[in-house]
Amino acid sequence: MRIHFIAIGGSAMHNLALALQHKGYQITGSDDTIFDPSKGRLHRAGLLPEAFGWYPEKITTELDAVILGMHAKPDNPELLKAQELGVSIYSYPEFLYEQSKDKTRVVIGGSHGKTTITSMILHVLNYHDIAVDYMVGAQLEGFDRMVHLTSENQFIVLEGDEYLSSPIDRRPKFHLYKANIALLSGIAWDHINVFPTYENYLEQFSLFIDSIEMGGSLTYNSEDPELSRVVLSSQKPIRKLAYKTHPYSVEGGETYLDTEEGPLPVEIFGAHNLNNLAGAKWICQHMGVDEDDFYEAIQSFKGASRRLETLAQSSKGILIKDFAHSPSKVKATTSAVKEQYAGHTVHACLELHTYSSLNAEFVQQYKGSLDAADKAWVFYSPEAIKIKRLEEISPDEIKAAFGREDLRVFTNPAELAEELLKIEPQNLALLMMSSGNYGGFDLNALVEKF
Repeated sequence: MRIHFIAIGGSAMHNLALALQHKGYQITGSDDTIFDPSKGRLHRAGLLPEAFGWYPEKITTELDAVILGMHAKPDNPELLKAQELGVSIYSYPEFLYEQSKDKTRVVIGGSHGKTTITSMILHVLNYHDIAVDYMVGAQLEGFDRMVHLTSENQFIVLEGDEYLSSPIDRRPKFHLYKANIALLSGIAWDHINVFPTYENYLEQFSLFIDSIEMGGSLTYNSEDPELSRVVLSSQKPIRKLAYKTHPYSVEGGETYLDTEEGPLPVEIFGAHNLNNLAGAKWICQHMGVDEDDFYEAIQSFKGASRRLETLAQSSKGILIKDFAHSPSKVKATTSAVKEQYAGHTVHACLELHTYSSLNAEFVQQYKGSLDAADKAWVFYSPEAIKIKRLEEISPDEIKAAFGREDLRVFTNPAELAEELLKIEPQNLALLMMSSGNYGGFDLNALVEKF
């Protein structure tokens, strides 16, 4: 097949392009800008466009399909040409469904934890040499790509994102996969630029449950009361299987699973990750991995990329970075570090970077999310607020929203960097949380200090 990617440089899009090339398809693509690591990976595969920009002449009737990325606009010249010629146009999730409609589709959804749960499942399967197709939102140790597609594998494991499918398809991605085996990890309002009310966001999970194939199953986190209500109110004739946080203990900065065979050490930590582990365990068992084999494999799981990464650790202290940005993730991550390093002073530094987190109304959702930290800092860029065309929000409003009188709020990246580099690491756990880059601050300077 001949496939053309409009906006090939995206994280998900370039991985799909690489996977389809590996499968033997002829791939071309365009984008107006591409950054590393996508740029380097496409270049090595011979798929990097010769020049950046949109070129309608690339779209011909010889193409079997066009895959449209979210980065493109509805009036993209290549998209308009494809529509004019009647070339088949797919969103990313639509094409993944086309590639997997004859497989057993395992879809991992939820407002938080889905990347980690998907990564755990794939780690366990890979450990036991069980071959499956997959799509996951993080680069995993031992895997060449974030997407893998074959003709022969029975299962495909899909991370089920609730964000929009494409610029011309406003349906959430996970609605399109039509799961046979599904998991939902929890519900916490997010993506307010797309789902302006909590009720609208909540509805997407009801619709996802309705999209599960007849005779399928839904494994869900019963410790989330809102999720439990949505699941139990659904009339869809599927099996509904509840899970809760795996019993565990923490001793001397090490986490152990409580099992029938005794304490089992694991690399990950935090109640939220032990909850994720319990969900992953049940999905693996649905896929034919027994409990003992799961435990054997999960001991070596070090976490998904950018999730609770230890950047530096010494006798002085520990420096940890996490992708956490939504209120529920920030609270879970901060609490996890405080529990794991109970003998340390915990400092937490959060960057508000996403559209939701910089919204004056939504930021109220962060109340109490940093309470577990002994000292808490928040950084945000007023310039980012202007770029996102949001109402201005003051440092005092940020402090009030978090509900901490001692919260320090920074809006100048140079001042933040100066304060961070003053920190003495002795007996300290410093947690840096962001989906951005703190206004350009180089964390390597902190790594050296720790």
